[in-house]
Amino acid sequence: MTDGRFQESSAGASLRTKLVSFVMCLGFAVIAGKAGLVALTGAKGDAGVARTFEEPVQRADIVDRNGELLATSVAVYSLFADPRAIWEPGEVARGLAGVLPGIDVQSLTADLSNSDRAFVWVKRGLTPRQRRAVHELGLEGLGFREESRRAYPRGTLAGHVIGYAGTDGNGLSGVEYTQNGELADGGKPLRLTIDSNVQFALEAELSAAAGEYDVDGGAGVVLSARDGEVLGLASWPPIDPNRAHRLSMDDPARLNRAANAVFELGSVFKPLTVAAGIDTGAISLSDRFDVREPVVIGRRTIRDTHRVPGPATPTEIVSESSNIGTVKIAIMLGARRQQEMLANLGLFDRSPVELSGSASPILPARFDEIHAATVSFGHGIAVSPIAFASAFSIFANNGELVEPTLILDEKRRRSRRVISAPTAAVMTRMLREAVMTGTGGHAEVAGYRVAGKTGTAEKPIPGGYSHDENLSSFAAVFPADSPEYVVLIVLDDPKDEAGRARTAAWNAAPTAGRVIQRIAPMLGIEPSFDQPDRDQDPMVRSVSERRSTL
Repeated sequence: MTDGRFQESSAGASLRTKLVSFVMCLGFAVIAGKAGLVALTGAKGDAGVARTFEEPVQRADIVDRNGELLATSVAVYSLFADPRAIWEPGEVARGLAGVLPGIDVQSLTADLSNSDRAFVWVKRGLTPRQRRAVHELGLEGLGFREESRRAYPRGTLAGHVIGYAGTDGNGLSGVEYTQNGELADGGKPLRLTIDSNVQFALEAELSAAAGEYDVDGGAGVVLSARDGEVLGLASWPPIDPNRAHRLSMDDPARLNRAANAVFELGSVFKPLTVAAGIDTGAISLSDRFDVREPVVIGRRTIRDTHRVPGPATPTEIVSESSNIGTVKIAIMLGARRQQEMLANLGLFDRSPVELSGSASPILPARFDEIHAATVSFGHGIAVSPIAFASAFSIFANNGELVEPTLILDEKRRRSRRVISAPTAAVMTRMLREAVMTGTGGHAEVAGYRVAGKTGTAEKPIPGGYSHDENLSSFAAVFPADSPEYVVLIVLDDPKDEAGRARTAAWNAAPTAGRVIQRIAPMLGIEPSFDQPDRDQDPMVRSVSERRSTL
């Protein structure tokens, strides 16, 4: 019996030994398999952390019309944690705070202590050096996600046009937002109509004007009239898309004053009124208007800011910027035809340019007699600079209007006729006269024959208009003998050396002239010094011009 029990016990021990050996071999096999996997794929540093991320989609680049890079995507790493895999949350939080600036130890400790959560973002957008430093800490429960972030190599250049994307890769403003679907697909680069050289010149001169005239803000537009392509669009203060997410919501740099704001632009509207009068036959070039006495409409008296010798022709009304003469033309035109002209120019609607937040105009509640009069010289109607630049382009495109665009497309954009080609040619000659002998003399550029109009408007304030703050503008087409381009400069409350408000003739006009002087050679325009417009030096002011203030 004893031998039988011994044999039975020995058999059981042998079976247990075999079973334990089998389990140990299986364990070694699993360990060896994991070791082999690590050897093949490399350590990830996030063992035990759940990972359900998809591969990041590379957002498409944004380039200018010549292919110069304006926005691209770069790979970054973001740090996350799985609280379920962390034994000492406080120790992990303190360790990370030592290598990552801005970590709130108390808050992170609380997040890492919540074992009901499987995922917590720790910090996104780490630099390679920060990622390496976290790795070297050897902390448990951490992992990295490779993400794609936007980078803007030209800084503030065209910042308001490009906009910026958030940490999740979605566009938040500018064409990053309006073209988000196309960019998110990661296809070929999105090509803008912007010319980086033109854009740089426009921004540089706008910034110089901001410093010289101590402005509250500014905007500039350079537009190709024949196809509606925006070659330059700038707002001051500028914005750097790389740092936009750090700006407070009320930072003035966030506002794109060229497209997302509206202004009462003043006398730059006068050529539109005169053009409508000529094109409809309401007036003729030979008509003369008595501008010596103010016009009284209802309880409103409309005056000129300087004496204009009369009777004045339509050309003299434009060149001398007569409010009285413009109102008399508007009366002959009639409110209905005036509204039709403005509507055909797109000034009753927001600009269709491809920018988020393109601003809608502020229009009179009703076009009665007094509002029709004030709108004729640019008061009582507020529009965005890009919308007005587009409207003004009819003088450089034989009377046809092409909607503005920022997206370069080889397809021919449709145009619509607003005024006849002869009327457009006549108006260009009037605008040239305004530069040669009128209020726009400081915009003249030797060899390039600028044609344009100044605009000075009192800024609206609660209860009326300010007598101490102006909105100055200058709208130009060039070269005057065969116009192709539009330049618009808008300056918010420019001042002289003594801090007093000055008119557009002394700030917006010379700023536009400097822009044209810089960009004309870039656009391939050959200077012409033959057949001068006048025997006199174009920069010599006439007596009447020295009296002009608008």
